[in-house]
This record gives sequence, structure tokens and C-alpha cells, in this order.
Amino acid sequence: MNGGLGNLRLEAVGAMRSALVSAENLQLSLKSDLSSEEQALTNNHTSGNEEKPKRGNEDLKEMLESNKESLKLEAMKRVVGLIANGKNASELFPAVVKNVASKNIELKKLVYVYLVRYAEEQQDLALLSISTFQRALKDPNQLIRASALRVLSSIRVPIIVPIMMLAIKEAATDLSPYVRKTAAHAIQKLYSLDPDQKEHLIEVIEKLLKDKSTLVAGSVVMAFEEVCPDRIDLIHKNYRKLCNLLVDVEEWGQVVIIHMLTRYARTQFISPWREDAIFDENSEKTFYDSEEERRVDQSKPYIMDPDHRLLLRNTKPLLQSRNTAVVMAVCQLYWHLAPKHEISIITKSLVRLLRSHREVQYVVLQNIATMSIQRKGMFEPFMKSFYVRSTDATHIKTLKLEILTNLANEANISTILREFQTYVKSQDKAFAAATIQAIGRCATNISEVTDTCLNGLVLLLSNRDETVVAESVVVIKKLLQTQPSQHSDIIKHMAKLFDNITVPMARASILWLMGEYCEHVPKIAPDVLRKMAKSFTSEEDIVKLQTVNLAAKLYLTNSKQTKLLTQYILNLGKYDQNYDIRDRTRFIRQLIVPNEKSGALSKYARRILMAPKPAPVLQSAFKDRDRYQLGTLSHTLNSQATGYLELSDWPAAAPDQSVRNVEVVEPVKESGAPSLGKSKAGKSKEKFYSDEEEEEEEEDEESNSEDSSSSSSEESESGSESEENSEVSNKSSSSQSEKSSSESDSDKKKKTQKNKKIQQQKPDSKNRKQKNGNAGKSESRSESESGSGSSSSESSSDSGSESGSELESDSDSGTDQKKNTKSKPVQSKPVVKVEKKEVSLLDLDDFAPTPVTTPKSSILSPSLLSDLQGLSISPTSALQASSPVFVPETSYELLHRMTGKGLSGQYRFTRQPCIYDSSMVSLQLTLSNSSEQPLENIHISQKSSCAQNIHCFNAVERLEPQASVTVSIGVNFNDSTQAANFQLCTKEDEFSVSIQPAVGELLLPVSMSEADFTREQGKLLGMNESSATITMSPENISSQSVSRKVVSVANLGVISSTQENIHRFAGKTVSSSSLVLVSVTLKDPDAQITVNTEKSVMGSMLLRQLKTALGNSAT
Repeated sequence: MNGGLGNLRLEAVGAMRSALVSAENLQLSLKSDLSSEEQALTNNHTSGNEEKPKRGNEDLKEMLESNKESLKLEAMKRVVGLIANGKNASELFPAVVKNVASKNIELKKLVYVYLVRYAEEQQDLALLSISTFQRALKDPNQLIRASALRVLSSIRVPIIVPIMMLAIKEAATDLSPYVRKTAAHAIQKLYSLDPDQKEHLIEVIEKLLKDKSTLVAGSVVMAFEEVCPDRIDLIHKNYRKLCNLLVDVEEWGQVVIIHMLTRYARTQFISPWREDAIFDENSEKTFYDSEEERRVDQSKPYIMDPDHRLLLRNTKPLLQSRNTAVVMAVCQLYWHLAPKHEISIITKSLVRLLRSHREVQYVVLQNIATMSIQRKGMFEPFMKSFYVRSTDATHIKTLKLEILTNLANEANISTILREFQTYVKSQDKAFAAATIQAIGRCATNISEVTDTCLNGLVLLLSNRDETVVAESVVVIKKLLQTQPSQHSDIIKHMAKLFDNITVPMARASILWLMGEYCEHVPKIAPDVLRKMAKSFTSEEDIVKLQTVNLAAKLYLTNSKQTKLLTQYILNLGKYDQNYDIRDRTRFIRQLIVPNEKSGALSKYARRILMAPKPAPVLQSAFKDRDRYQLGTLSHTLNSQATGYLELSDWPAAAPDQSVRNVEVVEPVKESGAPSLGKSKAGKSKEKFYSDEEEEEEEEDEESNSEDSSSSSSEESESGSESEENSEVSNKSSSSQSEKSSSESDSDKKKKTQKNKKIQQQKPDSKNRKQKNGNAGKSESRSESESGSGSSSSESSSDSGSESGSELESDSDSGTDQKKNTKSKPVQSKPVVKVEKKEVSLLDLDDFAPTPVTTPKSSILSPSLLSDLQGLSISPTSALQASSPVFVPETSYELLHRMTGKGLSGQYRFTRQPCIYDSSMVSLQLTLSNSSEQPLENIHISQKSSCAQNIHCFNAVERLEPQASVTVSIGVNFNDSTQAANFQLCTKEDEFSVSIQPAVGELLLPVSMSEADFTREQGKLLGMNESSATITMSPENISSQSVSRKVVSVANLGVISSTQENIHRFAGKTVSSSSLVLVSVTLKDPDAQITVNTEKSVMGSMLLRQLKTALGNSAT
């Protein structure tokens, strides 16, 4: 490396010498040029109009050459002002370049701004100061260093390429991210000047891609796209970091990164679009199948790669960006990468962009027009947004018309046609003609309205506007080809209007219809031909050609009446000025009039001319535009633009995902044991606390303490799990972030919190462990998303584990049952069971919704339930609470950081029995401090909590900047979905917040036998029963998919059933313990959902949500 740099320096020195020699010669010639120019300026041979600017430039030159810094600074401000106004200030270059070595920082900045503008035009003069630029690269001021590099890269002279290369390499390792960003910009300039430097530039790009600064990320990815877009191997190790930094990168950098990651994802992940077609169809067979190959082969399409999910999750917030290009980039990413059921989230963002400027509307509408062809359902709810406004430009109106036509179906066609009737009357003739074309497309696509549209178009034939009439004739002609025999009256009506129509295309269309269907109008067609014979010589060429065709067809079908007319027209055409008409006439004559010279074709004249023609297909102009990536210039132009990079097809098999792992994580070495729960079952609570003491003793060696705690408590986990859980155990009960608190503070916190733990009961300690685990997880999430305060290895491993734990329930294929069987032996120890929950959430191998913790000790565990059910005497004793089957990881916003002045909060439903009160719903709050100042005394106002019956968390004494803490609360919603409103307070402020529960979160699961379920259901009939029938596609009717959908909507227990087509679920309301029974009966292809409960309002709401959930897979 040192040898290479030495060679590069020698090349730079050689280039420097040659540059100075050429500059010296240039300076000699420049003096004579300048002196002659000065002599010319002194002579008053120019006009008065030219004297003023020259005199002004002379003043600027004098100011720039003065000894006073203030005058020079004022002159440079005026020069930059001239440039900003578009004036040419290039003649001042010699005077400006003299000041490049000025010690005044402000003056030097302005000089560099000038030089960046004119260095490329005045290359020889810029070479005079190249040594000054090199000295400026070592300047203490980062802005000067960056400006010098910018000027140096703007001098487009091949001789200084080695100097530029050396400057870029040094700037790439600069301490200032702004200078590194400028180096990334200079890479593109150097590559365009000398493409042979590609390999050296790729080395610099590889180094800059590892940069953790958000300022550099966008620029280096742009350099990557320009220099080596095919080298995706450079992205592997930086993929997760780029995903996590994306939110904080500047807007134009976000656009570049998103487009690059879209191309990357299409090469590294398998298609998420295949799961809809295959998943449920074969899942029942493969779930119970023991053959490893079949299981692996069929599971690949259904489990989304965690890195794929990471990209989708981290780009989703950017849909709210103020920059339309960013929103458009995210929309195209979702369109090309997201599962089909997730694409609809981009709809609102796209519709929002329609309120922007005309230019933005044009691009967005083009993309919506392409999307609406494939997925009408996305935009149907927003159809009114595409209604044409009188203030819209013609090209905007046409695009909206295109989209409305694409969205038309049997349900909304009447509304759309009413809109079209208004548009036809528009003063914009081009738009009116496009509307008639749209009506024709609607008539073709929707057979129910074909006759209505035809009748409406016939009425338009009497319109005063020739453009409307002509377009109507053309569209009617295309529509009549579908069923001409039923519409002979329309053809007759058009023949009557023939004399009044003057537009050539319309007249030609009527003549074509007469000739094609002359057998349907045998009396009218010859008369039309007679009229055309009179005016043949004055008609347009297109009308003449159709007249010749009409004559030939009538000659073959009705030669008695039209023989002489045909010969007359053929004679006229024989001597026409247009050679197309002459050629057509000669061909027709030889074809239809038999003579001695006629060839074999004359026998087939009737079959040639009267052959049935296929009806034209009226389709969208945007039908084939999806071959280009949405949001690109190529898509807008419908033609491949220079520099366009095509999206590759999805790979058939998933590439190795380990290439994105960063090999810095040490705990990976100790992860060997395959078991998950059993190794932890034997661990006692004393062992857990002894680990904490070991950490306190070894706190000076932080990394070693992390490793030891990880290996002692997480031996059975994978590398990423070990890392994550070591962070959790380090944080233990602390409410502060390890990045922002000092070691002594954390030591005090741990000791005080541990004393509190020992004084409290077991359930309380268990709940605190849950909170700490979630606090650790939320903290790692906040660190990975912000991209600051953590190493690249930590951010990449965090993102991997996070994406693995938060994958949606769509992608699992029955791992719930597998997890439940594993969790049974661990039920007797609540503390250890909490650890099991944390591990399963961070498991990178299982992406399924995880079965979670045992409730508090007052409720029977499932292992005891199975033993005690046979001993129960009373019928109600069998209705025991059970563990939740599925716990969603979805968090909802409680308080935004802007509203909370740096304090932000999120809440999630744990679906566990509340330890404070059995009638309360248990929730977890994650509080984060995104400000630069610590927040003190965070608590819930006592007044608001009493009014809402809320059990508050203990006040958080102090929350450091960028730290997070997780706490638990209980809320009694009284079996109602009304929001719980309360005041979240800090030492200085109060913020009104609310928690809105879904009806499914107000339930607890219940286990019972099938007989008990049937008996209880029989008691809840009549007004206590709500039912509905939905249609489901055959491949989605499976026990796994139905159970998964139901338990994701509501916290219900699954009841074992002896009937394969009936799925039963039971639960009780948290507040009043009222029984809630749900049954789903599958009747191919329908499914009947029945909800039985005394709470009829809750029952109807739950039914509505279940219909939506199960209806997502309905056809």
C-alpha cells in the first residue's frame, strides 16, 4: 500500500512540474495579452452601451488588486452576484485567481466558489494556482479543504489526473465528513475525465462505503452508481448499515440509495410474489412431512429474508417525506420489492403528491397509470382524486382520463361515464377527443355498457364540433367491429351524416364501414360510392384510398349497380398525383377485373378483400411501460435513456445471506448448543443475580463482561442472539442507555435497582425482567435506526435480529405448534420463562410469531391444566385461562418526539394477565429521549390516572439523551374500545396522550374442551350471536392460515376440534370475564364466521375485524 502511494506521489510530482512549466509559458503570453487588452480598454472606440459593463469590470479588477481585504471581499461578493444572475464574469479570472492564497477565510471561500464555476472553462489559468490548491488541501478549515478539492476536480486537464487521484485518496480519509463527501463527488468527475482510473477509484469507493456518517452515504452511493454499478459485492457488508442510516441521510442521497437498494434487492432476495400462489396450497402436506428436502424446498418462497424485511421497514417512514422524489423512490421500491398485500400502503402517499406542482403531478400520474393497469384495487377508493379540474393542463387531464379508464369496472362505470359526459363538452378539443377514446375503451372492456356507450357516441355525431364528431366516428367504427350485424341502423345513420362530416379520418372511417359491411346496407353503400365519385379529385389521400377499397368491395358483391362507378373511380385513381393511390388502383384493377393478363390471385379476390377482420383491441398506452423501473426517466419517456440500469429478475434460488454478516461480533464463537428452552430450565434465580454481580466486578473491562454474561446466560443461542441478550443483561434494571451514561452512574443504578428487586415479590421481579428485556430490545432498535452511537457491526447484527423477530405472521408455516411444544417443560419457572420469551424474539432461525410467557402465578399454567381438567367437577372449572397463542410485536405511537419536546413514547399490548389487577389490560410503554438534554421525573399524572382507572408505572427519575426505558402499566378499558386519555408528565412539561385499544386486545384466551365449547355456544344464541359469510380462495383454506389470521386479530385460545372444516376459538373479556366464542366453518369456497358473546357490540366489532383479516386472502 505504501509503495503504491509512493508511486502515486512520484507521478503527482512529475505532473506538477509539467503543469508549472506550461503555466510559466502561459503567464508570459498572458502578460502580453493582458497588456494589449488594457490598451484596447483605454481607447474609447466602443459605443456608449459597451462602456458601462467594461468600466464596471475595471472597477472590480481594481478592487480585487487592492491591498485592502474589505475591498477584495466586497468585489468578490459582487462577482458572485453577477454569476448568480447569469452574467459572464470569466474575464475577471486572472484578477480573482490572484486572491486564492488570501488568508481571509471569507474571501477564500468566495474565490473558490468563483473558481468552481470557471475552472473548467479557464483550465490553463487555473493551472497557475494548482500548488495553492494543494496547500489548501491541508488547511485546518474543513470548508477550505473541501473547496480546494472541488476546484481541483473541476480542472478538466488530463495532465493533473495523478494529482487529483492523490487528493481524493487523502480526502477519503479526512476527519471531516464534509470533506469525505466532497471526495465522493470528485470521484465521479475524475472517472469521467479518465475512465482508466476505475480500479483505483473502486478502492476509494469501497473505503467510503464503510463510512458511518450520514453526510457521506448518499454521495458515495452516487459515485458507486456512476463508476461501478455492477459491483454489488461492495454493498453486501454495508447493506444493513445503509438501511439503518437511510432515514437520516439528506433527501437526494435517500433517492440514490433507495434506487440502488432496489436493484440490489432484486438480485439478492427471492420473489415475495410467489407465496400467494403456492403457500397454503401445499402447507398441510409439507407441515407434517418429515422429508427434509421437500420441507426446505417449499419453505423458501414463504419466509421473507430478514434483510428484505429490514429494507421495507426502514423505507416505510420515508413515505411521509416532504421531498416528492423520496416519496416516489419509496413507492417504486415497494412496487418492485414488497409482497402484493403490502403494496397498498403507498397509495395514500402517491395521492398526496397530486396536490403538488404540475410537473410533479405529471410524473406521479404516469406512474399511477402504470400501476392501475395491474392493480385497480389500490386506487379505487381514491377515484375522486383523479377527477379532472378545469385548471388542469391538457397533459394532466389526459393522464387522469387514462387512470379513470383503467379503474373502470362494473361497479363504478356509471359514475365514470357521468364524468366523461361532462368532459366531452370541454373547450379543450384534444381533451374532448381523448375522452371519446376513453369511452370507447370502457365500452370494449365492460360488455354491460357497450350498447349504452354506442348510443351516446351516436348522439355525439350531431355535435357542432368537428373534432368530437370525427373522433366519435373512429371509435364507433372500432366498436361496431365487435358485433356489426346488430348495429346496421348505426351504419345507416352515419351514412346520412356523411355529407356534413369534413374531417378526413372520420370520412375514411365511414367509407371503410360501408365497404366492410356493405351486405348489411346494400341500398345505401352504392349511393355513397356515387357521391364519392363526384368529389374524388378534391378528397384527401386517406379518403381516396378508402373510396377505391369501397369500389372494389361493391364490385365483388353488387357488380350490376356499381360496375361502371368502379371503372370510373379506378380511372381517376390511375392518374392521381399520389403514387400510393396510383399503385393501389393498378393493384385493385388487376385483382378484381379478370382479363388475359390476370394472375392466379384474381380467383381469390373476394377472399382477400372480404376476409373477416379481427376486432381492434383498445388498450392503454401504458400497458407495456412496466418494463421500465417506475420513477425513472426511461419510464417517463417510454424509451430507454442513457445510463438506465435495468432491474434484474428475481433469482430462482436464494443467494447466500451470510455475505451481509459483518465478522466483528465476538460472541459468535461461543454459540454451539442447539437447544432453546431446556438449557435454561435448570438455571435458578440466584444464578441470574450472580451474573449481575460478575458484571459489576468486571465493569472496567466492558467488552469482556459482555462476553461472559452472554456466554453464561445464553449458551444455547446463535451469535446475534448472544450479542442482543448480553446487551439486555448489561442493562438489567437500568433506565439509561449504555452509550450515554458513565460507568459510575450505571454502577449506582444497578445496585439500587437490585436492592429494590430483592424487596419485591416474585411476580414483580418477573415483570421487571420483562421490562428490561424489552428496554434492551427497543434501545437496540433505536440505535440501529438512528445509525449513530454504535459500531457498524452492532448496527448490522441488531438489524438482522430485529428483522428476524418482527417478520409478519404471513410468512410462517406452522411454527406456532412447534414452539408451544418446546415451551411446556419450562412452565414451572416464571423467571426462566421470561428469558425464553426474549430468546425466541431474537431467534434468527424462526421467523414465526412466538408463543410467549407464562402469566402470573395465580393463574394455572397449561401444564397443570392438562392434569387438573380430568379432576374438575363443576362445568365452569374447565374454562381456565391459557397462554396466548400469538403476541404481536406491533408498537403504536403514544407521543411523537416533536410534540413531546424530545420525549417520545410507544406502546404495545402484551396479551398477558395484568399483575396489578385482573380486570386491567397489560401494556408496555417504551419511552425514549431523543433530545440533547436529560429528562427528569417522567410519570403519569395522578389525576388523569384515577379518572381513567390506570395503574401507573414508577416515576423514571432521569432519562439520559438518546436513551430508552420500558415500563409496564395496566388500564381498565371496561370492555370498551374507547381511548384511555391521560397526562404523561416530565419535570417541566405535561403532554396529553391516549391509548386506543383494538377489540381483540380486550380479551384473554381460554382453554376448554370441544363439548364445553358447544354447550356454552348453545347458551349464547339470538342477539348474542353475530355471523357472516365470506368467500375465500381454495389455496387459502387451511387450518394453519385460518388459525394464524384469527389469533393475530384477537387474543383467543385455539380449541381442538374433531371436525377438519370447523375451527373454534375461545376467550373472555378482561374486565367482566364474559365468554367470547368464535367459530370458522369452511364450506368450499365460502367460510362462515360466527361470534357468540353477551357483549353484542364487541361481538359485532370483532366479527368485522375477522372478516377483514380473513377477507385479505379472499378472491
